[in-house]
Amino acid sequence: MKIAIFTDTYYPDVNGVARTLKRLADYLEEHDIACRIFAPKTPSEYVADNLHQFTSLSVFLYPECRLAFPNLSQVKSELERFSPDLIHVATPFNIGLCGSYFAKKMNIPLVGSYHTDFDKYLKYYNLQFLSKYVWKYMAWFNKPFQKIYVPSIETMNQLQQRGFTNLELWGRGVDCGLFHPDYNKLSARMRYNAGNKYLFTYAGRLAPEKDLNTLMNVAATLPDYIKEQVQWIIVGDGPIREELEGIAPDNMIFTGYLKGKRLAEVYSISDVFVFPSATETFGNVVLEALAIGTPVVCANSGGVKHLVKNGVTGFLCEPGNPESFKEALIKLIHNPSLLQSMGREGRSFALTQKWDNILESLVWSYKGVTETGEKIKYA
Repeated sequence: MKIAIFTDTYYPDVNGVARTLKRLADYLEEHDIACRIFAPKTPSEYVADNLHQFTSLSVFLYPECRLAFPNLSQVKSELERFSPDLIHVATPFNIGLCGSYFAKKMNIPLVGSYHTDFDKYLKYYNLQFLSKYVWKYMAWFNKPFQKIYVPSIETMNQLQQRGFTNLELWGRGVDCGLFHPDYNKLSARMRYNAGNKYLFTYAGRLAPEKDLNTLMNVAATLPDYIKEQVQWIIVGDGPIREELEGIAPDNMIFTGYLKGKRLAEVYSISDVFVFPSATETFGNVVLEALAIGTPVVCANSGGVKHLVKNGVTGFLCEPGNPESFKEALIKLIHNPSLLQSMGREGRSFALTQKWDNILESLVWSYKGVTETGEKIKYA
């Protein structure tokens, strides 16, 4: 089987979509399944034999995202040479549209994956009036797909209510060999001047849709006796980093983007992972924190609410309510034994979320699509 993946973001971009697709591409290669990725060209010098990149520009107000300008003749020539059995479109922008176009033109089976709740982002940019247009576009864009892979039950339910069909769950795994609890915590604590303080950590994009206003409110209004015992570590970058640094309390450190072992080390020294975002379709960073054995305090919304078992591996809080988050954090500070038991339970859960099993199921689904011979529904 040969798979062509069309995406508007790919490794080394730092986001869940890019990381997931890189994991998929690596799995396909390891299992001798030929794969070609069509993606935007980025300032990075990363290259790969199976990666075809196209000129792109960064998006206004969202510089980490890029708008690509695929060369259609090049795409057609490469697809004719490669002769894929299936096209997988991962994003609803220029390159995704290109993939759908050639699937129709060349009569190639077509699937898609839904990664981002753009509709939920709108209120954070004061663009709620665009909601109906976003959903109309997404319905049109996803209609031709013979399968639409979604990352969580929550996302599947949401799309079903919107009339989407052919939905199938494609969850996410975690590398428990990288994200484990046995790092040298002393040296990592020294790196962040943590001393003996409790460490509260956030990891993710620093952008409005992550509801970091709630996190900053929590940090600023915790009781003074708690503040004195706490060090915050904020991992990530994005359009509002400078704004956040300007209002951050003295006990908050910004690290920028971290990945691999450095990111895992931060999780490993953290007492609690705090994640206020209510817009996640899955929440890869939440699963990574659980794999390390770090309890999670997060919004009871989106895909993350299916990862955290309330009262067992962390606490689910009312989205956008700082008091709900503060109550959970104070409870954990006062209950060291609860912190420890939640860490153990989180690690046990993460050990069941194996990438190989998840990606093997996806490949079997691919095979099912290629063997049905269904026509692409462009009507």
